[in-house]
Amino acid sequence: MLAHIAPDAGYWFSDGSHYGRAEIRVARQDTSDAIQNEIISIHDLTWVTMRTDITVCRYHFSWTSLGQGQPRSGSGRGTNVLVKHESGWFIEHEKLTSDG
Repeated sequence: MLAHIAPDAGYWFSDGSHYGRAEIRVARQDTSDAIQNEIISIHDLTWVTMRTDITVCRYHFSWTSLGQGQPRSGSGRGTNVLVKHESGWFIEHEKLTSDG
């Protein structure tokens, strides 16, 4: 997944902000270490803008997983900004917030 994240990307999560691939990798690894069998569903996807070099989308998401052996679930909202570089499309920014 890091291959599709821009080197200087910014990710904003409910528990903090992370900048650059190294910080984002650590944040994602910390999450995957704490959560097992995560299933994420995206719905209500809206493309806010679509141009030849940039696109922005927003969506709702829901998830289920096991955390410390117990079933867990939640939902939230997300926004992504993708920019086209010479080698392809990269996520420049992601913001995820929990609904509860």
